[in-house]
Amino acid sequence: MEYQDIAIGLDVGTTKIVAIVGRRNEYNKIEILGIGRSKSIGVHRGVVNNITQTIEAIREAVSEAEHSSGLKIKEVVVGIAGQHIRSLQHNDYITRLDFENVINQKDIQKLIDQVHKLVMLPGEEIIHVLPQEYKVDSQAEIVEPIGMYGSRLEANFHVVVGQISSIRNIGRCVKAAGLNLAGMTLEPLASAEAVLNMEEREAGVALVDIGGGTTDVAIFKDNIIRHTAVIPFGGNVITENIKTDCLIIERQAELLKIKFGSAWPGENKETEIVCIPGLRGRDPKEISLKRLSQIIHTRVCEILEQVNIEIKNYGNEEQKKRLIAGLVMTGGGSQLKHIRPLTEYITGMDVRVGYSNEHIAGGENGMISNPEYATSIGLIINGLEDKKNCKEMVSRYDEENPSEFFPISHRRDYNNNDKDSLKKKKNKKKSKSFLEIWADKFRQILNDTE
Repeated sequence: MEYQDIAIGLDVGTTKIVAIVGRRNEYNKIEILGIGRSKSIGVHRGVVNNITQTIEAIREAVSEAEHSSGLKIKEVVVGIAGQHIRSLQHNDYITRLDFENVINQKDIQKLIDQVHKLVMLPGEEIIHVLPQEYKVDSQAEIVEPIGMYGSRLEANFHVVVGQISSIRNIGRCVKAAGLNLAGMTLEPLASAEAVLNMEEREAGVALVDIGGGTTDVAIFKDNIIRHTAVIPFGGNVITENIKTDCLIIERQAELLKIKFGSAWPGENKETEIVCIPGLRGRDPKEISLKRLSQIIHTRVCEILEQVNIEIKNYGNEEQKKRLIAGLVMTGGGSQLKHIRPLTEYITGMDVRVGYSNEHIAGGENGMISNPEYATSIGLIINGLEDKKNCKEMVSRYDEENPSEFFPISHRRDYNNNDKDSLKKKKNKKKSKSFLEIWADKFRQILNDTE
């Protein structure tokens, strides 16, 4: 097995850090080679707030993944999340001087590069520039403009922005743990890779990933990403509320939520009681399951109301923007009892819980397809696809030394339309490829942390 045939997804979450090693088998399914996880104690709402603790937690998770896979992990694909993430819509265009030739990948990249030059708020950095629809001259609603003639190339973009300090802190933790950063991607986009299919993306669907510290939202329509958002509330808010209302410790509150909790208070009777052991010889504490469900219900409703606001901000009430496929829930919070009917009640949409079964090779441990691992599986899928694209590009450009860093946030497909430009003599000095340009950019960002 060659190392370049595998990818490692590293999910740095608020409650846990997960490292999963995977490769794609001959049936185009993800074969899990190893998994490691550790308790995350240096991350708050998706943002690193203790560098030392986060580094140790990453090392612990990676070490466990190495032990279970039998491989030495050198590089990882990391997810970006946190309450600092925001998104915006932007329209931009370029004028092509060589309009007698067809539009090629260089034109697309020139337009994307122009968007990356947008001036953001102080301390912010563009993470993703995602083209939605193109317009060539007067012809609109073009999905793929490559190969067409035109002098003016225009596009609508979905731009994801985050705090550069938070991005650097993640990169610093990864590097300090002895790992190379193979790529970064927005976590809701990674989760979408793992649990959504093409039909849902085409029909229109909202992905809701309820994690420990944040709830991530990604909305697709016509197979195009239309809206992303990070809500700064997750499962930890529910646990914290149980802890303070029931006067118990956090570990007990989390166990109560998982084993006895429900998002629908009507399911429990007043007489249903659970007994919690007391601390250091103190008397046991009796807690009403009815009261427990009421606490959970209140917090879950707050999260789902925020989700509903994001869906309305996207424009779901417009007929042409209607999300026909409804809503897909994933993440650890999606496993809360009765959360699905409550979500259907609040949003008025069809709801299903998203599992990664479709992408996981048969016979794998059922735990891997659990919604709480959706982000990690999605990172592996992105990493493997990224390496595939990197190999194809290296082969096409006849480069001997592929870049060690390929940022997933700028992944692109290379087309045969560039053949004419690739037939130039090898003895000419080669300019930097798109891959190397963005690699240099991200290296500069991460090197600033040292």
